[in-house]
Amino acid sequence: MIELKENTLDLNTYLSLRASVGWKRLTQEQAKKAVSNSLYTITAIRQGEPVGMGRIVGDGAVICYIQDFIVKSEYQGEGIGKQMMKKLIQHVESLRMENSEMMLCLMCAKGRETFYEKFGFVGRPTDSLGPGMIQYLKSE
Repeated sequence: MIELKENTLDLNTYLSLRASVGWKRLTQEQAKKAVSNSLYTITAIRQGEPVGMGRIVGDGAVICYIQDFIVKSEYQGEGIGKQMMKKLIQHVESLRMENSEMMLCLMCAKGRETFYEKFGFVGRPTDSLGPGMIQYLKSE
């Protein structure tokens, strides 16, 4: 059974889950600030072990982003990601002001598009939306 814990993501769990899927290494300071600046976090726990997590970042009024959405590979396909995604979307919907529209965005790993499409996300570019873009800022 999976337990979903809200807003309890800690630094070690965050770094461990990122490492488990081979994501870029962060400094302790970066990771600490990232977790503390999250609007909302969800952590999936199975038998006392963190097996997944997701974060919401953004302004909480006009736009939010689903960031760092992870389910350890050995637990994928068990519905854990689906449970976490539903909680993340519900949380953002709870922030949306009455009579307003809010953007919920994400950047997914290549090949994972169909998972997110099940929740209503659309790939870019479209006829009306340009491509998503990114820039990495780093020291030379």
